[in-house]
Amino acid sequence: MNITQPLTLLGGLSPERFMQRHWQKKPLLVRGAVPAPSLFSRAELFELASREEVEARLVVRSGKGMKLRRGPLPRRALPPASQRDWTLLVQGLDLHSDRAQRLLAQFRFVPEARLDDLMVSWASDGGGIGPHFDSYDVFLLQLQGRRRWRIGRQKDLTLQPDMPLKILANFEPQHDYLLEPGDMLYLPPRYAHEGVAVGECQTCSIGFRAPARGEMARELLQRLAEDADELAGAALYRDPGAPATATPGAVPGELQEFAAAAMRAALADPLAMNRALGEYLTEPKANVWFEGGDDLPVGAALTLDRRSRMMHDAHHVFLNGESWRAAGRDAALMRKLADQRGLSATDLTRASAGALELLQDWCGAGWLHPQQESGHE
Repeated sequence: MNITQPLTLLGGLSPERFMQRHWQKKPLLVRGAVPAPSLFSRAELFELASREEVEARLVVRSGKGMKLRRGPLPRRALPPASQRDWTLLVQGLDLHSDRAQRLLAQFRFVPEARLDDLMVSWASDGGGIGPHFDSYDVFLLQLQGRRRWRIGRQKDLTLQPDMPLKILANFEPQHDYLLEPGDMLYLPPRYAHEGVAVGECQTCSIGFRAPARGEMARELLQRLAEDADELAGAALYRDPGAPATATPGAVPGELQEFAAAAMRAALADPLAMNRALGEYLTEPKANVWFEGGDDLPVGAALTLDRRSRMMHDAHHVFLNGESWRAAGRDAALMRKLADQRGLSATDLTRASAGALELLQDWCGAGWLHPQQESGHE
């Protein structure tokens, strides 16, 4: 992606300028961001919500109350489309639809490590989930019908008690926008907002990962623990000069320092830390699994499976929670695969035998799929 080229998606801003001006700073309203958007029909979305492997929620409002039901949601569990004030939320659609994956790919001017998923909400007239805020950046793209958004940067984030969702108690909107199909609203983290359907409507939400520091520390420590013997060494604690003690219940200071040194050694290697981070960031979601794939035929191109998460750093490539050291021409090829989510047949002619063997293994695992390019039978 050319990050200096103005995009209709961003209202004529280039990705570079958008990130400088708006990302995590201030909202942006774009009229006609995606001309004639089309993703799912109502029937298709309702069918997806009925599947065991798809994350779905039903929100029904009644007066000031709200009921939440989690999926799977067969059609009989949903109210009639003509009934007011209900919303169907279907999460992670990029995992289940190539169309959703292609739409999500338009936002890959943000690092893959931050890009999370694509959700679609279908709402009957008056439907919505109430005023709330998200802890992450979000793009709200209107797909069908109209939705009225009220937004505001407020300091009072007190929540209503005894509600199934985190609903703001004292919402104070500052702006009011009516979005038509193709319009899009970007909101930074913790920007309060409420969307209400004006007639039947569908809204697409592109969300981003914002891991908490504690969560990340826990995940990295768990991964580093698997290699602790190698990282910290196998030396045994020794205390040949230790005196007799009258307080045997006290932990020796020398043992505390031995433990601290072991931790420092385990955390000292930046490559080990970076490897653990890359594996954590590419770990597939809990509801994702892959079926065995195909051989890699001569003359074929390659495409990452839509559920695959692939990233790279200066020394590694990461794919679906695993890591490989990479250098030289093969590393450049693997980084291109991560950045573009595919390789041409010409690209593959530059791969070493070892790289081709690895790509074949990934095809066999269903992480990659061969594609015949134009001109190949």
